[in-house]
Amino acid sequence: MPTSPSLTFLGAAGTVTGSRFLVESDASRVLVDAGLYQGPSALRRRNWAPSGLPVDDLDAVVVSHAHLDHCGYLPRLVREGYRGPILCTPETAELVAIVLRDSAHLQEEDARLANDAGFSKHRPALPLYDLADVESSLRLLSPVEHGQEVEVGADARAVLHPAGHILGSSTVELEVGGARVVLSGDLGRDRHPLLRPPDPPPSAGTIVVESTYGDRRHPDDAGDAMGSAIRRTVARGGSVLIPAFAVDRTELVLLELHRLVRDGRAPRVPVFVDSPMALATLEVYRAAIARGSGQLRPEARELAEAVEDLQVRGVRDAEGSMRLNNPGSPCIIVSASGMATGGRVIHHLAHQLPDRRNCVVLTGYQAVGTRGRQLLDGARQVKIHGRYVPVRAEIVDDPSFSVHADADELVAWVGSAATPPQAVYVVHGEATAAQALADRITDDLDVPAVVPRLGEHVLLG
Repeated sequence: MPTSPSLTFLGAAGTVTGSRFLVESDASRVLVDAGLYQGPSALRRRNWAPSGLPVDDLDAVVVSHAHLDHCGYLPRLVREGYRGPILCTPETAELVAIVLRDSAHLQEEDARLANDAGFSKHRPALPLYDLADVESSLRLLSPVEHGQEVEVGADARAVLHPAGHILGSSTVELEVGGARVVLSGDLGRDRHPLLRPPDPPPSAGTIVVESTYGDRRHPDDAGDAMGSAIRRTVARGGSVLIPAFAVDRTELVLLELHRLVRDGRAPRVPVFVDSPMALATLEVYRAAIARGSGQLRPEARELAEAVEDLQVRGVRDAEGSMRLNNPGSPCIIVSASGMATGGRVIHHLAHQLPDRRNCVVLTGYQAVGTRGRQLLDGARQVKIHGRYVPVRAEIVDDPSFSVHADADELVAWVGSAATPPQAVYVVHGEATAAQALADRITDDLDVPAVVPRLGEHVLLG
């Protein structure tokens, strides 16, 4: 007897990262997103566990966008034997190549440092995957445009719709075995400085929606948190370190720095972008602006002006990065990663946090267990490469840079479907945020909304 199409929550259930959702029928199996877990060690250890996925039977993987917690597990999946297509937009394919190569490099470098310094529990420390695994994954990428219907199984089709989160980001519409489900991926904001707002969800029996900011509302007024922090720091002879996601966030930070300097709200000091991945991503954005991508607002052209006006100095080599650990005079350093979980920003934090003249500006969501969250919560010391570093520098939170929809916007997005769904599943959020959003959807829209458990299996209507 045939069974009903179903959905299994293999990641991002009760936590913000590790997005993985298996949609299947008797005839088709499709995985939506293959993301890494980030944050506390208990979550990161899940990256090392066998996926439990039927990789030999998967018809396709669909990737919503290029952030690591949505695409970073792809090389591990390929190492386990997956050889099918990986669907995403052309822009996501460009960015995934940048993100995964950087991820493999960082993991190989972290393993080397751990072995040299002896601070790993494992002998020897190994990377989760290497560059060879990444290149094998990239050969499977199958770019499709927004709005293009693609067969992804014997009885399955997929359509990607603009999500307005980062360049190339998508919500995923899947029809499998006659049932339709829409997965939000990460939803952008109506007021993203560069991207157009997300499309409303297509009519579907089931909607899976993220909840990163499911219990919060973004402030109407961005204020002057970054500008005032720069003014204070430069006046006392310090430098400003801005941990920023290499994809999209660096672009928004540069745009805001340009406006602050142009309007006289921040002094003109050298601006460094110390992240090869961020610099490569910046070129992808500039190319999209040059060709007039329909995902971008007309005012996105200001980004090119910002880079020129600030005379942004890109740092690609390790030696140049090390010189910025002690810059010697006031400057602004934008470096990945945005939650201070890895990358060059870790070395800058180790050198600059002990100095009271300096300032660290946090520019987005900081997941529980990350160094960024520890700094946000007022930690007096943080552990970096096996040693505790005192936190004496000023820590400033600027929430205006978030490109995640807030609670009001998430409820409005679900409510904008032409036909109300039969069920909504709330994922990709901390437990309190996810439950708060589920309660609001149930109360405001009169639609059953549930926070699923990790591994939970539900039928699709």
